[in-house]
Amino acid sequence: MSVSTPEFDSRKTVEVNGGIESVRNQIMGTAGGQVVQAGSVEEVHFHAVDRFSGRTDHDPLVPAQLPLRLRRFVGRDGELDALRGLRADSPDSPLLVVLSGPGGVGKTTLAVRWLQEMSGDFPGGSLYAELGGVNPEPASPGRTLGWFLESLGVPGQRIPAEPEHRAALFRSMTARSRLVVCLDNAASAAQVRVLLPSGSANVVVVTSRPRMTGLALDGAAFLDVEPLPEDDGLSVLEGFIGRERVAGEVEASRRLVRLCGGLPLAVSIVGARLAARPRRKLRDEARDLVDDQQRLALRVPGEEPVGAVFNASYAGLGPQAQRIYRVCSGHPGREFGVAVVAAAVRWSEADTVMVLTELVEASLLMETGDERYAFHDLVRAHARERAEAEDGVDVAVEATRRMVSWYVTRAVAADLVVHPLRTHVGPLYDVGAPQTGIFENERVAMSWFERERGNLLAVVDHAYSREWDDEAWQMCEALWGYFLRTRRYGDWIAIQSTGIASAVRCRNRRAEARLRSQLGFAYSKVGRFDDAIAENTRALWIGDEIGDQQARATALSQLGRATRGKGDLAGALAYHRRAQQACEGMGRRRGVALNRRRIGNILMEMGELDAAVAELQMAAEAMAELRDRIQHSRCLQFLGAAYQLAGRHDLAMATLGEALAAVSDAESPYYQAEVLAQLGEVAERHGDRAGAADAYHRAAALYEVVEDPKAAVMRSRSASLTET
Repeated sequence: MSVSTPEFDSRKTVEVNGGIESVRNQIMGTAGGQVVQAGSVEEVHFHAVDRFSGRTDHDPLVPAQLPLRLRRFVGRDGELDALRGLRADSPDSPLLVVLSGPGGVGKTTLAVRWLQEMSGDFPGGSLYAELGGVNPEPASPGRTLGWFLESLGVPGQRIPAEPEHRAALFRSMTARSRLVVCLDNAASAAQVRVLLPSGSANVVVVTSRPRMTGLALDGAAFLDVEPLPEDDGLSVLEGFIGRERVAGEVEASRRLVRLCGGLPLAVSIVGARLAARPRRKLRDEARDLVDDQQRLALRVPGEEPVGAVFNASYAGLGPQAQRIYRVCSGHPGREFGVAVVAAAVRWSEADTVMVLTELVEASLLMETGDERYAFHDLVRAHARERAEAEDGVDVAVEATRRMVSWYVTRAVAADLVVHPLRTHVGPLYDVGAPQTGIFENERVAMSWFERERGNLLAVVDHAYSREWDDEAWQMCEALWGYFLRTRRYGDWIAIQSTGIASAVRCRNRRAEARLRSQLGFAYSKVGRFDDAIAENTRALWIGDEIGDQQARATALSQLGRATRGKGDLAGALAYHRRAQQACEGMGRRRGVALNRRRIGNILMEMGELDAAVAELQMAAEAMAELRDRIQHSRCLQFLGAAYQLAGRHDLAMATLGEALAAVSDAESPYYQAEVLAQLGEVAERHGDRAGAADAYHRAAALYEVVEDPKAAVMRSRSASLTET
């Protein structure tokens, strides 16, 4: 820029050699750049002013390197609150936070969002570096330090050549700074450690697929970044295609988010694709993405497919970890433990848990509990694709079958502990001796059933789909004791129906009859008495045809239960007497006692109290001798009810107290609730409102554990007795 002026005139009064002298300077014509007016000049420095920023080259450089904030940032309230809490706990101390999670989950976006939110508190600015953690050759710390030093204003010629000297200079320059640093996509703790500023008021956020647990030695805080909840995923989709389009196909939209595994990257790619095709139906997009290959190939023009983010993580694993990764993809259920994986690969559990930990550290597996693991959905799709590509379908399927067999064997072992006196059906029960010792007691066995319930149900469905029919129906038989204790009738009915289909397909008539009677039992319990009669009539016919007396006795007893449910007490009594005779003919003491108990209940309902008491007493004595605590308690419970109807209140209360004691340490909230409900009725009839209210309240809590609708009835009764 040049300045044209006719004259520049300045007067200044100065002291020269003790006197006063007037100096006049004058410039005529045109001057470009700076005009210096001086007396004696030793050295001159010129500081140019940037015409755009207004900063001179003498001003300190304040880096602002964080990526631009995304317009479509959605959710993450919990994670942001956690990060804010970390800062609030130590506002004047250095803070190092590691955000870990699978590729595409939104770690960088979350880090940038939080750091930009705090930018006003850090006058030293922000540094950002992409460390190339998933690349074959990650960024070298020395080169990154050079970039940081240059960003902080160090001239290139003054940046040391040696990495350790660069690190020392970086620490010196940040000793008194207040800045934020984002180290994105880090490869290792060692790579990060060199890049940490030294000041006491700096904040560093590291994003990484591996967990970087080594940084705990540097005082790091760790936060796992999970996929988005479904509603937040819908919001991401809305940002691309609009709220109206999502609202017009809500179920298809939700399915798309689920198919994307909640990964923001995948949802965003789907959204961008749909935005470019405004006439495309969301249900058609969802239909296409059911296929694993289609999901992993998701991409927008000019970008890598979503599967590429997993390829890099997989390539960084050792051979053993890669194998476990592939094998786990074939697990029938969502969550799994160490033992089933060890069985699939035929390793020790100690070796297996070490490799599973490596997968967790690589963010390819989630740790959902103590040595419990699960895949994110898209990661699992990638693992399954790798298994089929590298191992072949047959090898992958065989590994899954070993898992299924492991679950069936364990379920049989647990059932033998929970229901040792019951007559069982199936080849694994015929060789039950090797199963002893797996579960030390009933409590441990029931805990295992409860923990693995989702997997056991998935095993039935998966085995049926693969036509592994023996495993499918055998699992249904093994789950009888668990369902009898927990009363989860919805699951019970679903898997028994599948088990029957498997038994029919493999032509196992004995198994078919057994499962039909068990399905009929569940139908009776939910009031579907006609369905129960149909199933047990079929089971009785099969028992007659193949000469299976146990199948006949079971079907007759269940026909009695369903007929009683329809109000035909005489018909029910006849069925139970026939069932009792069949059990006597086989020498089945427990079966005889069970039918005596049921006969006693019917006689009590018919008003024949003396006969009812006699049957129930004999049943209770037999169950006590057999050491069947649950059924002993049931017999005493109904005996107590019979005593109450006969007007023998004290004996009723004593008998019910004995029934409760018999079942108090059993792993069956349902049966405990049944006794307490009966105690409440007896107490209420005797005028003990407080005792009745307490019994109903305790029964309600136990019914709620097994999700039984009787809980609401018990709550209502308890409340009515406590109202003043």
